[in-house]
Amino acid sequence: MFVTKKHISRRTILRGAGVTLALPLLDSMIPAQTPLGKTAANPKTRFTGIFVPHGMGPGWWVPEGGGPGEPKRANPGDPFAYPMIMKPLEPLRDQVVIMSGLWSKSAEPPPGVTGADHWVAAAYLCGNKPKKTTGADIYDGVTIDQLIAQKVGQETLLPSLELGVEDAGANSSNCGEGYSCAYTNSISWQSPSQPNPMEINPQVVFERLFGDGSTPAERAARRNKDRSILDSVTQSLARFKRDIDPGDRSRLDQYLEDVREIERRLQVATKASAEVSTDGIVVPTGVPQSFDEHIKLQFDLQLLAFRGDITRVTTLLYARDLTSRSYPESGVRGAFHGLSHHAEDPATIADYAKLNQYHVQCLAYYLDKLKKTPDGDGSLLDHSLVLYGSNMGNSNQHLHYDVPHLLAGGASGQLKGNRHLAFPTKTVTTGNMLLSILNMFGVQQDSIGDSTGYLTGLV
Repeated sequence: MFVTKKHISRRTILRGAGVTLALPLLDSMIPAQTPLGKTAANPKTRFTGIFVPHGMGPGWWVPEGGGPGEPKRANPGDPFAYPMIMKPLEPLRDQVVIMSGLWSKSAEPPPGVTGADHWVAAAYLCGNKPKKTTGADIYDGVTIDQLIAQKVGQETLLPSLELGVEDAGANSSNCGEGYSCAYTNSISWQSPSQPNPMEINPQVVFERLFGDGSTPAERAARRNKDRSILDSVTQSLARFKRDIDPGDRSRLDQYLEDVREIERRLQVATKASAEVSTDGIVVPTGVPQSFDEHIKLQFDLQLLAFRGDITRVTTLLYARDLTSRSYPESGVRGAFHGLSHHAEDPATIADYAKLNQYHVQCLAYYLDKLKKTPDGDGSLLDHSLVLYGSNMGNSNQHLHYDVPHLLAGGASGQLKGNRHLAFPTKTVTTGNMLLSILNMFGVQQDSIGDSTGYLTGLV
């Protein structure tokens, strides 16, 4: 890197008609004579929180043996075996920590109260039991994504980004057993009484990321002509490229090509939407019919948001608690919720495990893309912390202990992968994990939800 190079601010944004284009991290944004890993331009750790309801197939996701920080190996030096459900993550194992034995105590109903599967999503990132109500007096807890956003997200265009892959459905106040639908429709709460809506439409997300301030009619006209938002910043891009070196131009061109590819996929989804899909679900305009394409678009939009430092905090809700959706890409015909109530039948559990494995495969898609994306002195995965989990253990019995969770990414050097942390049943709450995650982002709190301390052996 030449000392004489021109220094460009990390906050550089190109503007056009209705468009705000944030840029990826470039060498030109690193001050001269500053070690890359030490520079203030090096992005802060990103966070993604992902929730999947109904746990995983019992016996199909826990690695053999192990204890806190000490996974059991068949032979000294050999890695522990990845179980069937987690198998898609094996190529990424150096940056994955699987946690078993955790207790989602906050997802258990209070004495004499039923219907825990109707609100467990709300407890996932805050460790609190939501108040049982169908009225306006909903009450939960501030979730860790929002606490992290308060710490690291105030310098970005969007402090946080909340995404989903399933419509919230009817605007009913009661989603069963006397609980408000607010508890099942969001995993992100900015205050105890204010959940954040999870945006399911990738087109809407794209327009939020790139500041498309044009009118709905103008946006529709542009899409009908297959025009790109980048057309509005062509001249600005040409001038900007003149001031950067060939390596940065190549990096910027790749970023712009990825933006165009997302636009192309969104156009395909728009033309195919508003029709009845193979599983009988009518999807809104702009939402892909296929879950596989839908979730990959949502993941890729998060990736673009991280690359452009548009946000550093995202959450993703795979499905609502009472979903009836099926996932043909998994090779299983049954619906999610139905298979989760497997009646302890081995064949049904095996099918459910295939569905769970497919969901983990989708996660692996995201992690692999983060790993392949350069970011400062490492990759986006090196500088991210991704939480994936559920707060049900055996969903057939609505049990909330021995729940599946994993963390992926390097958290900017704070998290060591290739581990299985096995905790004693009904001993360590997920609140302890949440408190430990907050600590990795510099958010100092004595507790969150039902936490009793930090998670032993995590860092």
